[in-house]
Amino acid sequence: MRRTLVAVMAMAVITPVALAACGDKEKSSAWVGTPGASASASAPGGEPVLESASVPVSLAITPATGKTGVPLSAEIGVKVGGGKVTDVTVKDGAGQAVTGKLRDDGTAWVPAATLKPSQKYSATVVATSDGGQTTTQTTSFTTMGKPGKRTGTGLYLFDDRTYGVAMPVVVEFSPGIKKADRAAVQRRLFVSTTPAQPGVWSWTSSGTQAYYRGPEFWKPGTTIAVRVGVGGLPTGGGRYGDRDRSATAKIGRSFEMKVDNATKKMTVVKDGATIKTMPVSLGKKSTPSSSGVMVVMEKKEQTVFDTTDTDGADGYVTEIAFAQRLTWSGQYIHSAPWSVGDQGRRNVSHGCVNVAPGNARWLFDNTLIGDPVTVKGTGDKLSYGNGWTPWDLSWSEYIKGSALPVPVSLK
Repeated sequence: MRRTLVAVMAMAVITPVALAACGDKEKSSAWVGTPGASASASAPGGEPVLESASVPVSLAITPATGKTGVPLSAEIGVKVGGGKVTDVTVKDGAGQAVTGKLRDDGTAWVPAATLKPSQKYSATVVATSDGGQTTTQTTSFTTMGKPGKRTGTGLYLFDDRTYGVAMPVVVEFSPGIKKADRAAVQRRLFVSTTPAQPGVWSWTSSGTQAYYRGPEFWKPGTTIAVRVGVGGLPTGGGRYGDRDRSATAKIGRSFEMKVDNATKKMTVVKDGATIKTMPVSLGKKSTPSSSGVMVVMEKKEQTVFDTTDTDGADGYVTEIAFAQRLTWSGQYIHSAPWSVGDQGRRNVSHGCVNVAPGNARWLFDNTLIGDPVTVKGTGDKLSYGNGWTPWDLSWSEYIKGSALPVPVSLK
């Protein structure tokens, strides 16, 4: 049966963070070393010998000294020539060290947490050339006051939980982020996996959700660490991210549910081997189930489906057991004792995947949030964003939703 009432799901609230280097056009720089080469002793025959010149190292950093009103997400932007950054020290107005780390591309140092409002900060950056020459730049700046308008955020991932192999990293934004602002926000969404696996962020058209996934399902046993570093980050329209949030979670065993309307059966595959099949009844012609690749989003051992507020006279109030949500619009896998005689033979539901009580309990006891569910052969196509749907797109289509350039190796 289909339930249009969206169930409330637990959501870890997060916040956006300000952009690195704050977009400041003013830059300070210093050069050390003297370009060129010098003549030294002559070689036999009188020809002069040129000594190799030391390559100078240049360094410019942002925000500029004296800058005020700096967003609370400020990064220390660095631009180095002829060397690399070897040390960054940032302190608050009380002289306390601020923790953080360089971006992988070396373009900025990112604080580990949102900076405090109306506070003075100082930064010292050291760059070193391959030949051992160093140069140091310092800056001090003052952050803006407490932001007024905020963009609310949510992270559907929680510490110390175990998820299925298709669990995407899902970040939610309210209101949605407009296209012009998505690249800046995406640069503050960080994911690391152990063992390392590639991945890309991709946005829904409304900008209310950003997903992170790889070309394939995660490897069983993977650890995923996420930081949504958007606290204090300008998110467009005069709004700023509400706060930072992070989570570290685990991926469990592989467990896939494959539903075929042609056979009206569900096949359960665990770690590559089929372990169970069961009859199902899908949505009837007037309320078809959606075909596509979904994931288990929520599990309720007992709940009530009430659609009277949306379906009027056609609505119903029904107690449901072992319900597993697949879409925001109300497609579930659940126990349906009233349709046991139809399961495996005909479709009679309001769009849900009906299974017998014993099978519903078995599935409920064995599934994890993030387990993939593929439904095929129905009269309705899954709408992107109606649930956690990034796996419903091919990889080539999915990466088109990134607001940042995708590395060639991942195309």
